[in-house]
Amino acid sequence: MSTAHTTVDEVLAALGDVDFPADKDELMRAASESGASGEVRVALRGIPPEEYANREEVARSVRVDPDSDLDLSPAQRAEQARQGGRHGQSQHLREAPKPPVEDELDR
Repeated sequence: MSTAHTTVDEVLAALGDVDFPADKDELMRAASESGASGEVRVALRGIPPEEYANREEVARSVRVDPDSDLDLSPAQRAEQARQGGRHGQSQHLREAPKPPVEDELDR
């Protein structure tokens, strides 16, 4: 699975009524109550189950379409894509090559 095809602005707009600090469950609930798109909910589902102090922490944690408006340099966006977002991000959202042993087992 790859990144969600949404923008940081769309994700943050879905969290308009959230009182911070808030945990992942609260963020997911707020997005559902605001009628957020499926893509926004997928992006939020991929963040680590932590408490977020503010909207900026959410923006840094969520993986979105690389062409979104994160106000990051191309190098910073590339680094985020390589690292899979914030530490602890859901493994299924990270793009990683197969380990050599899996290649051998697939042969």
